[in-house]
Amino acid sequence: MSVIYVIGIKFMSALIAVAALFNSKARFWIQGRKKIFHRLKVDIKPSDKIAWFHCASLGEFEQGRPVIEMYKQKYPDYKILLTFYSPSGYEIRKNYKHADYIYYLPIDTPKNARRFLEIAHPEVVFFIKYEFWFFFLQEIYKRNIPLYLVSGIFRPEQRFFKSIAGSSRKMLRFFTHFFVQNEESKQLLNSINLKNVTITGDTRFDRVYEITQKVKQLDLVEKFIQQNKLTLIAGSTWKPDEEIIIEYFNKTDYALKLIIAPHEIHKENISRLENSFKESLKIQKYSEATEKNIEEADVLIVDSIGLLSSLYNYGNVAYIGGGFGKGIHNTLEAATFGLPVIFGPNYLKFQEAIDLINLGSAFSIRTFAEFKEILDNLLNAENEIKRVGEHSSEYVRQKCGATEKILNQIHPLS
Repeated sequence: MSVIYVIGIKFMSALIAVAALFNSKARFWIQGRKKIFHRLKVDIKPSDKIAWFHCASLGEFEQGRPVIEMYKQKYPDYKILLTFYSPSGYEIRKNYKHADYIYYLPIDTPKNARRFLEIAHPEVVFFIKYEFWFFFLQEIYKRNIPLYLVSGIFRPEQRFFKSIAGSSRKMLRFFTHFFVQNEESKQLLNSINLKNVTITGDTRFDRVYEITQKVKQLDLVEKFIQQNKLTLIAGSTWKPDEEIIIEYFNKTDYALKLIIAPHEIHKENISRLENSFKESLKIQKYSEATEKNIEEADVLIVDSIGLLSSLYNYGNVAYIGGGFGKGIHNTLEAATFGLPVIFGPNYLKFQEAIDLINLGSAFSIRTFAEFKEILDNLLNAENEIKRVGEHSSEYVRQKCGATEKILNQIHPLS
């Protein structure tokens, strides 16, 4: 297995190297890993006490962020080492102030795992939600370093629970403890004789609740929503989401404003969005907004990053993108501000989306007609928007506390 796995990993890296000639994300993936061991050696001192946190991408970082920050507060003598697999995490959070060292994770080979662990010498390791890299996990286990999975979530169709699981299941035995989101995950791990499991919930609830306490004041956005109109916030949208939303705004007679923060903010995509709305609608890019032109606008296109979590504070209803692709983006950022939430059909891997639907606070759509019916119904009853939204925010408040539960069970080796 090891030989086949290593060949597969190296073949994947070669393909990404070829893709880097044409694709910026692949280019970041390759360039970010160049001379990584040299940089590790220069930066990390042998005397440093290291707590290592690994996240696949940006979503997992937001999940792990409350644990990182509380850990730093609770154990200030530890240096935080943060690694990412994906450029969409690293490139956005490479200057995150609560981590002392931030790198891409080297590709998963026996040699890389040994070198990384020798240089970084962590005393405790946290993998966030998922990402199971065999040789890194095995090397951590060999060195008797406590290894924790944070906000883990497991499903029956995963390879760990197949009749021929092989090395996939072996990886799970390298973990010291699993902190999982729900009862199903615990039962699945128990079914393969893993009892070192605690249900703590999802640390993202702590993160999004914290956002409401530290929300950014966006003066231009306040100007945009001043008129007596409701506002739809569309966050992390992709083209299939945007086509439905734009069709609605091109046809509706409602006095409704739109703030749209697309997932892709490159110039070509922003231009496509601007040109898709009917001529009678006044479109304004956030990067070019002034106090005068933003008041007159019907649609505000947010062509910068870092604002979305605060934007939900200014809306009445939220649409969350990604549901026509691999899966929806963060619904909790909108729910915590008390907004009803709408998203596409691919949400079943997200427990919070299922919970919000069951509460009547979220709605899944497949077509423009379904979107129109749901949004029209909400807009026709502002009291219903408020009632549904209160269920959303209360749901988030009740789910907080996972971070503290996790750290109360963890004791560093000093």
